[in-house]
Amino acid sequence: MIKTVNLQKIFTTEEVETTALNGIDMQINGGEFVAIMGPSGCGKSTLLNILGLLDNPSDGQYFFYDHEVSKMNERQRANLRKGNIGFVFQSFNLIDELTVYENVELPLLYLKTPASDRKKKVEAALERMNIMHRRNHFPQQLSGGQQQRVAIARAVIAQPKVILADEPTGNLDSANGLEVMNLLSQLNREGATIIMVTHSPHDAGFAHRIVNLFDGKVVTENFHI
Repeated sequence: MIKTVNLQKIFTTEEVETTALNGIDMQINGGEFVAIMGPSGCGKSTLLNILGLLDNPSDGQYFFYDHEVSKMNERQRANLRKGNIGFVFQSFNLIDELTVYENVELPLLYLKTPASDRKKKVEAALERMNIMHRRNHFPQQLSGGQQQRVAIARAVIAQPKVILADEPTGNLDSANGLEVMNLLSQLNREGATIIMVTHSPHDAGFAHRIVNLFDGKVVTENFHI
């Protein structure tokens, strides 16, 4: 499903060249729940951005469902992202000027989903995330846990094949964090492939496999199902 071969990412400024990823070989099968761990600055978020087609590697190959995507331009990457990849971020990344309903509806607008279908899907997602009673509220009127539930609803509304989560519980207390992890686990049991960057051993414990990065390289992999 997802495969990288000698993936490299180098950031260059006038003064310095920084190697963020240094030969990443990785394979992720459909339906897996994979946690990516490692110290700050080891390349976790850079790798997630490339896997999520938000950025291209400097070298190496990236296969997404048998498509070699490492040299795609932004328009091609955006077209492939739509409907295939959902994102959950530590900072929620909701649009403050839109209501809860409108935030969740947004991916369906990009996909040109008919209005009647959008309404059914959005309401079903809000009910599932137990946030329907806040549908007309704005993000700043919600707690952190509620905002993350909205973000998850938005991530899954188009039924993507892959959900990428970057520190999804990082801004939450333990109770709300556990709720978010249980939601992600349930989505995984229903067939979604989940790739999660985390510093939390507790959160990583929900995954089938833990990939540890250090200095831009995979140093260990631990399996537990």
